[in-house]
Amino acid sequence: MKIEESQIGNGFPCFIIGEIAQAHDGSLGAAHAYIESVAKSGANSVKFQTHIAEAESTPDEKFRVKVFPQDATRYDYWRRMEFSKEQWAGLFDHARQKGLIFLSTPFSFEAVELLDRLGVPAWKVGSGEVGNLPMLEMMARTGKPILLSSGMSSWSDLDDAFAVIKKHGAEIALFQCTTAYPCPPDKIGLNLIGEMKLRYGVPVGLSDHSGTIYPSLSAVTLGANLIEVHTVFSKECFGPDVSASVTTKELQQLVDGIRFTEAMMMAPMDKDREAEEKKELSILFGKSLYCKTGLQKGHILTPQDIALKKPGTGMPARMLDNAVGKILKRDYLAGEQLKESDLDG
Repeated sequence: MKIEESQIGNGFPCFIIGEIAQAHDGSLGAAHAYIESVAKSGANSVKFQTHIAEAESTPDEKFRVKVFPQDATRYDYWRRMEFSKEQWAGLFDHARQKGLIFLSTPFSFEAVELLDRLGVPAWKVGSGEVGNLPMLEMMARTGKPILLSSGMSSWSDLDDAFAVIKKHGAEIALFQCTTAYPCPPDKIGLNLIGEMKLRYGVPVGLSDHSGTIYPSLSAVTLGANLIEVHTVFSKECFGPDVSASVTTKELQQLVDGIRFTEAMMMAPMDKDREAEEKKELSILFGKSLYCKTGLQKGHILTPQDIALKKPGTGMPARMLDNAVGKILKRDYLAGEQLKESDLDG
């Protein structure tokens, strides 16, 4: 899969998404500030969610987590989260200027149309929209890659979504995702990354809601091709996703950690070759056999006669048992390094 200039899949760097979602709390200024922070982290992409209340919700929609007293219904909350077409265009341009790929999850046909006109290079589908096959088909018809979260889906649900998307030839990447805020370690489901790769043969990533960087780092070692994490300025921010988010500083640590991990994984070591290259160091740090006291010619060596000391330029410490019981061919001074040629028997 390719999103703009970013190749995604085995053998390519992990594609990292800083998910803002509703962390901006309806503030356009905060949304722009998040773009700045995600850009500093080194992530590949910044992602928002495009909500149009009238198109996706009703006053009957219940809150998942009711934290804002000014919103009587979740419909009211979505209205407060809306940006105009011009404001979305400004966010899109800002992200591009900062070298970020701009993504936003649509939740209605109207949102798909808005983002398509904006020029988003790919579609991110939230876990709750996997069963919205008509909208998946609308996105697939654009020919743009589709990044599909799986947090509430059975294998059958994912099979159906894949069939609709593949029908129109769109490329797919899949996220293992657990819909829990925050997600405990026993519900992350790292085993599903490999299972999804085998089942679908597409790039697979982790969309993590643990509020830590640990699952994502672990996922990369297991072959995750994409990582998505919610991010906030501080754990002291106010909102329903804060406990499931990493801070912008932690996002930077995560990016650095993933790149460090990738560098390790791309450099397999030959143990024997490494040892040969470090031969001088092994001599410097190694131990040799030394006489603890002065010994006369003809003395039969005992363990009490021998000390193991640096450097490793003489008989190596591993030869201690071989030296014990041998007869000295000459006199030795205390602290003198034993030589194998001076031993008999």
